[in-house]
Amino acid sequence: MEFGITEEQKLLRQTVQEFVAKEIAPHVVEWEVRGDVPESVFHKLGAIGLLGAPIPTEYGGAGLDAVTYAMLTEELAKGCSSIRTTISVNTSLFGMNVLLFGSEAQKKRYLPPISSGEKRGAWALTEPQSGSDAAGLTTRAKRSGDKWVINGHKMWISDGGKADYHVVYARTDEFDPKTKRNHISAFIVHKEDPGFKVGSIESKGKLGLRASPTAELMYEDCTIPLDRIIGKQDSGWEQANKILNGGRLSVAAGAVGIAQAALDASKEYVKSREAFGKHIGEFQLVKEHIAYMQLEVEMMRLLVYKAAWQKDQGIDNRLAVSLAKLHAGEACTRICERAVQLHGGNGFSGDYPVERYWRDSKVIGIYEGTNEIQKVIIGGEVLGL
Repeated sequence: MEFGITEEQKLLRQTVQEFVAKEIAPHVVEWEVRGDVPESVFHKLGAIGLLGAPIPTEYGGAGLDAVTYAMLTEELAKGCSSIRTTISVNTSLFGMNVLLFGSEAQKKRYLPPISSGEKRGAWALTEPQSGSDAAGLTTRAKRSGDKWVINGHKMWISDGGKADYHVVYARTDEFDPKTKRNHISAFIVHKEDPGFKVGSIESKGKLGLRASPTAELMYEDCTIPLDRIIGKQDSGWEQANKILNGGRLSVAAGAVGIAQAALDASKEYVKSREAFGKHIGEFQLVKEHIAYMQLEVEMMRLLVYKAAWQKDQGIDNRLAVSLAKLHAGEACTRICERAVQLHGGNGFSGDYPVERYWRDSKVIGIYEGTNEIQKVIIGGEVLGL
């Protein structure tokens, strides 16, 4: 899709494509085996402005608009969805949480280093008993003199064991199912804070995103200064919903990248693979697969760009984001399944990238709001409920 794309955006996209081809694509298999991506890669991403892409230049970012950020996220995901995940949590979640709700001092302290790659941020909301029911979290933060004392347990936190800083959501009152959304606040925790501990780390054992380690985080009388609260006390539920809306757009853009990569690999394969005396791309049923893959990639991209454009125009894009995220979660997996099918037995092998694309596609419909949650949001928005 080239209409409406500026020359500057084309140049930025080309820069990312060249970076992916040189610095990422040749090493993805190696990184999946080791279970993470070398720190040097993120330093390079920071140097070319990708870690702080949507963060204003006054705070060390590149100041890019939402459409351009979505476009560049797509290109990164083509090369390695695990890297896209790190950028999403570092920038769309941690970074934007501080930018939108943090104090001026917090913005100046945390945004420049996470934009340059000097430091990394993560975002800790999910708990063992509260995934889709995010307001059911039980992590507590109590004020004690000039400190906040946090106790609780987070899990499935992308980059949680690697990040220097975490936005942590905790409640400031006893849990009450009737008012569970009313007493949630957001805090910034440093990895060296007393009482903070990283538990188990999952990477190579996961179905997908095997180069993106996912951590269990524990807070045992974790003490932090009072000025580490983000925004007003008990405004956390509002913050989380706003930040998740932006994070979901990043996830959907990444899904477009995975799907496009699967389509590109399939086109090359069916034009080179021969059976029954001709290239398999000449068979009608193979063309049908390619046609549907192309159709769904185009629809995914259009939905993502619409949601991003609405954000740039200051239009409420909650419905557009959920539509993009839902379609991305379902279509990306369908496209990658077709890619595996077109590759036949080779698609079942790690020697071909479509196997990884399929594995990475599955989480799109799970994290940062499952497909089911998006349907609830869409239904409510459409019906005005």
